[in-house]
Amino acid sequence: MPKVTEEEKETKSNGRFQWIVFVVFIPLLFAITIALVVMTVAGINVFEKAQSIPFISKVLPSDTEENQEQLENRIISLQATIEDKEAKISQLQNGIDGSEKDNEKLQATIEQQKLELEELRQIGEENKRAFKEVVSTFESMSAKSAAPVLLKMDDQEAIKILSSIKPDNLADILEKMPPEDAARLTGLLSADES
Repeated sequence: MPKVTEEEKETKSNGRFQWIVFVVFIPLLFAITIALVVMTVAGINVFEKAQSIPFISKVLPSDTEENQEQLENRIISLQATIEDKEAKISQLQNGIDGSEKDNEKLQATIEQQKLELEELRQIGEENKRAFKEVVSTFESMSAKSAAPVLLKMDDQEAIKILSSIKPDNLADILEKMPPEDAARLTGLLSADES
């Protein structure tokens, strides 16, 4: 009997495996693929029918009530999360809208105050001009005529006018006043300047 070498044993075992793959396995896969295509074209859902087979139902995912319930719970949870996020977005949008309205009100208030400030500045300038005119009027008057008018005025107004009159004219006006009135106004003038 001839001796069988290791190579020949390996070649024979490879040959058997190849024969099984080519003769059994490949045709079987081809037949399954053709059967799936024919059944799909015929409108039969093969995977749904396979769920009824016990071994295959464990391998294939099924749409059992548990899975449906889990999916529904997950969907409800996601919808609740979406609603929460939408509520937060709505709150933030309302906050932004409120801030914008407040900002607009503040801008309007600032504009109004600017206008009022400008009006007050113009009134102040007009008052200064009018006061300067009054002072120039008193300076142009004779001391004899100005002294009695100043004595009839309120002390604060008289001091304000006297403090703005040139020193030469002031001396002439105070000279024409009775001594006690001149002394009183001079005292108020010196107190006002310090």
